[in-house]
Amino acid sequence: MYYIIIPAWAFFYLISSFSSQLPWDSCDNTWNTDDCVNLAAKNLTLNWTTLINSTSAVTEFWKHRVLALSGGIEEVGKINWEILLCLIAMWIICYFCVWKGVKSTGKVVYFTATFPYVMLLVLLIRGLTLPGALQGVVFYLYPEPARLADPQVWMEAGAQIFFSYALGTASLTVLGSYNKYNNNCYRDSLWLCLLNSGTSVVAGFAVFSVLGFMAQKQGVPIEEVAESGPGLAFIAYPQAVAMMPFPQLWAVCFFIMIILLGLDTQFVAMEVFMTSVMDLYPMVLRKAGRREILLLLFCLVCFFSQLVMVTELFDYYACSGACLLFLCVFESLAMGWVFGAERMFDVIEDMTDSRPNYMFMLCWKYLTPLVSLVSFVCSMVKYKPLTFNRWYVYPDWAYALGWLLALSSILLVPGWALIRMFTEKGSLKQRWHHLCSPDTNLPFICKQADTQEKTFITEMEDLVRSNTN
Repeated sequence: MYYIIIPAWAFFYLISSFSSQLPWDSCDNTWNTDDCVNLAAKNLTLNWTTLINSTSAVTEFWKHRVLALSGGIEEVGKINWEILLCLIAMWIICYFCVWKGVKSTGKVVYFTATFPYVMLLVLLIRGLTLPGALQGVVFYLYPEPARLADPQVWMEAGAQIFFSYALGTASLTVLGSYNKYNNNCYRDSLWLCLLNSGTSVVAGFAVFSVLGFMAQKQGVPIEEVAESGPGLAFIAYPQAVAMMPFPQLWAVCFFIMIILLGLDTQFVAMEVFMTSVMDLYPMVLRKAGRREILLLLFCLVCFFSQLVMVTELFDYYACSGACLLFLCVFESLAMGWVFGAERMFDVIEDMTDSRPNYMFMLCWKYLTPLVSLVSFVCSMVKYKPLTFNRWYVYPDWAYALGWLLALSSILLVPGWALIRMFTEKGSLKQRWHHLCSPDTNLPFICKQADTQEKTFITEMEDLVRSNTN
């Protein structure tokens, strides 16, 4: 529900990029304050005191024009109609890309997944040719060995991998369910990891080369221009673009890439819901026209539920890394111990005619659940109340609401398991055995049953022959 807001922001930036002067490249706008300073201006000289007490034009565009931040979370304010229109446009695009299922989504993804690579290559070449690019690349590649001893670094890295690979969100499960049974899922999984991480590494060169140029242009260390999260896409990079020749061209390239990448993620998230619900009620929802109606209702419910996200509400966005880690503990335990790592090996061998490396068995049974659990515990131990811009402290009811939102996803898995345990028939041992057994309709289970039946028949025939003789 929330993620589509990000492509909507990028769409607003894209439209703004077609103006004769980029709107975040000036302090002469209605949303600017007296503390505004244009860092992209030529012959700009600022002392340290002025820099500390001022706000850049691109930051004011982000905070006052796009987010329209209010004074606090208790002040909802009015709806930002321009962002709302961009949001409607994104929902319409997503609807017509997903409404016919994976057939329509697959055709769209050929463009939305490959064209960002073209944009990334263009931005990479442009970034590496800028003055100061080497400074940014060195900052990007040169590690700080002391930081490797910080468990928070490893926890953030693990959470980022979980989010980047879409682990724990059912995306890969749903998309994989449309493959043929003998599809080489083992090979595809390895390629997914290589391409995903490889793209991230290349994108790092494109980003940090531009940040190095920005640092040299302002005469400040690169640490002061490097941002994370939305600040990188909507503050640091637009600021750097404003300093380049032909800034509109590079802004258009960058935000088209952001929009297409965001739409890819949104397509999959919507398909997860649609496929899951249709698989639960196939007799009702797989009739002609039912999918389109269900998808329309789903989009409308999400849209009207997220209107508060385009108001002047105090905005904050972050990936729920701890929640993902907690859910993945259960998923890895279910696969490694309940379904069984040995059975998973047999299934993969039956699908691909090759047996996986036994390192994967160690990961499924021990390493993945252990690392996920330790990372989750560390995140809870090091928990600090959320603040905004390092000074705004949320009221207590906001922290309580945040924990309720987190627990709504964390408690669903153990909660549903307990409900099924209490509602099943039979003794506790029988209920546990039934709930931990794989579906008898799975191709591999059916094949095993057929093999066992044939073996039983052969043994009976041999026994009859021996008794006859």
